[in-house]
Amino acid sequence: MAIDPSNPLIVQSDRTLLLDVHAPRAEEGREAIMPFAELEKSPEHMHTYRISPLSLWNAASAGFRPEDIGAALEEFTRYPISRGILEGFADTMSRYGKIRMRSDNGDNLFLECEDEAILAEIGASASLEKYLQKSGKGFRVKLTDRGTVKRELIRLGWPVKDEASFAQGDKLEFSFRNTAMSGLPFTIRDYQEEAARAVQGNGGPGTGYGVVVLPCGSGKTIVGMLLMSMLKTNTLILTTNVAATHQWIDELLDKTDLKAEDLAEYSGDRKAIAPVTIATYQIITWRPRRVDTSTEDGQAEFPHFKLFRERAWGLIIYDEVHLLPAPIFRVTAELQAVRRLGLTATLVREDGNEDAVFSLVGPKRYDVPWKDIEAKGWIAEALCTEIRLDLPEDLKIPYAVAAPREKYRIASENPLKEKIAFQLIENHGEDQILVIGQYISQLESFARLLKVPLITGKTPNPERERIYGAFKRGEMRVIVVSKVANFAIDLPDASMAIQISGSFGSRQEEAQRLGRILRPKARNSWFFTLVSRYTVEEDFAANRQKFLAEQGYKYSIHHWGFK
Repeated sequence: MAIDPSNPLIVQSDRTLLLDVHAPRAEEGREAIMPFAELEKSPEHMHTYRISPLSLWNAASAGFRPEDIGAALEEFTRYPISRGILEGFADTMSRYGKIRMRSDNGDNLFLECEDEAILAEIGASASLEKYLQKSGKGFRVKLTDRGTVKRELIRLGWPVKDEASFAQGDKLEFSFRNTAMSGLPFTIRDYQEEAARAVQGNGGPGTGYGVVVLPCGSGKTIVGMLLMSMLKTNTLILTTNVAATHQWIDELLDKTDLKAEDLAEYSGDRKAIAPVTIATYQIITWRPRRVDTSTEDGQAEFPHFKLFRERAWGLIIYDEVHLLPAPIFRVTAELQAVRRLGLTATLVREDGNEDAVFSLVGPKRYDVPWKDIEAKGWIAEALCTEIRLDLPEDLKIPYAVAAPREKYRIASENPLKEKIAFQLIENHGEDQILVIGQYISQLESFARLLKVPLITGKTPNPERERIYGAFKRGEMRVIVVSKVANFAIDLPDASMAIQISGSFGSRQEEAQRLGRILRPKARNSWFFTLVSRYTVEEDFAANRQKFLAEQGYKYSIHHWGFK
């Protein structure tokens, strides 16, 4: 193997790949490894990718072979590659497809495998016993157990190649407008179409479902709408809150020729059903009580699960799929005959359930680094700054003797943060600003100080819509928001965020909060985080800082003092 020292890739024995972004063939190398390696870090010089069993199974599901991966690595590597690494890839990838699921007669599927040892392992699994009926070289599986069996098998290290057919769903013809109803120019971006087509596939077995990973502000909603237009079928869209539901409806009416009667909202406010129905996770997972002694497992039923069977859906879209609640996993396991699309800015799940997303929604079909889209001008450039300040003297002793969780709250609610936020707002007189925090009492104090509206989980939806609308129209420049603004809120003119407290260094939360200010605009965006110095808040901030640096964002730390 001829080695070229100008090549962009360094392949390490721990299955990490370092990509030198300054090398002449860096972009070619990135495109070559994206199908089988997960991007972990993308700072300014070296990007880090990791090859994991899940990433290799993603590649196998997309038709890649071990030799394809070996050829890609050898073409772009700077140094010789250990043969053991390549052989290990083959062993892992060969697990995908050993077990296949196909349609059978009646209400059954057939789980087949030619390897008797694997069949014996599956048959001996206590977690699968009640779902499988032995039959020849495989097992019969009920249609409703399709997803549950797939999830249990991936936990055993055997990802299923699902070749069972999909329900077609009722037809729904519609197309995109040449010009949006709003009068604003509208064009479908190249990566949006690539993403939708990657999920659609060729229409054959093993295609038509999967996950798209794109940064906040890059137009993931358009990807969902594109796939809808390709499949032309009744669609159920699940999203995080009522505001996001209204945004989907507004986008569909603005950019397609669908009519108002084709769309319906199913939420705590309204419960209508139409060919395209947009529902919230909260209403789907609501139940009047948690315990029901009349059921086999003692768990009360979720009455709104019936929505999944109200129409012949041909597509289900899971917005912010990284937040998919556990009960939705349960019903998704039963709905494997429906095409599925997951949309997210990050596949990081704080509960570690990435394998459940893979087996129940689908493998990752498309992603692209945040900075690549920023470089093309599709999202704004963000400048990230951490401002550290001391605790007031009268809080230092209470902080020192407090329990660990109380320490975090004392540090988060440092009253000197109000002075800094006020100064930042004064310094940025031309920016549209979000003040974001964790604790309601702290947010209420900020809203009173700044004389601006506050939005929390208890704010009625009509009031939220009114405030968001005034902010979008420029009638108010600053709003204070709780964690309800972390998800799926479209405030395109927001150019600055001041984070006054957060959820213990959550990477997921950091990605979402930064996403609030990444919509493309003529100016840079500012992301400020206020942190109490010499406290546990610094430790959690370091975790968030690391995440931002790994995404390629420049992160500076300033110390502010008060006389």
